[in-house]
Amino acid sequence: MTILILSSLLLIGLILLLAEVIFVPGTTVVGVFGLIVSLTGVVYAFVSYDQVTASWITAVAVVLNFAAIVYGFKSGVWNKFSLKSSMQGGAFDGRTLGLEEGMTGKAVSDIKPIGKAQFGESIYEVKSEQGFIPVDTEISIIKIENNKILVK
Repeated sequence: MTILILSSLLLIGLILLLAEVIFVPGTTVVGVFGLIVSLTGVVYAFVSYDQVTASWITAVAVVLNFAAIVYGFKSGVWNKFSLKSSMQGGAFDGRTLGLEEGMTGKAVSDIKPIGKAQFGESIYEVKSEQGFIPVDTEISIIKIENNKILVK
């Protein structure tokens, strides 16, 4: 019965460790639980058997667990989970096309320091350089950078 319990603990620990490395990489919960079960098997071996036998069991468990980790990294399973493409977009989405520095408009809401302003027929979100600007005040664009419009 002792050998059945010991082999079950070591085998379940090895299976959980393999599952972590091959099927569920990155979560670490399954792998940590597998290591805990394997360590429980090793402790059980030292409690149930003499020192020499328990040391051999520990050595075999360490070699098998290490082999499982090495196999998981060399099998190329990580390539299935890695990103192979990259995003080509950026922060600029064209909202400020048609606007230029020095262009004048009208505040359609209080700008304290962020509010709405109308330039031409369109309404934009703007930021004040000086703080509060009341509604219906003539404003001009000082700077346009990364879809942010700075006005005074």
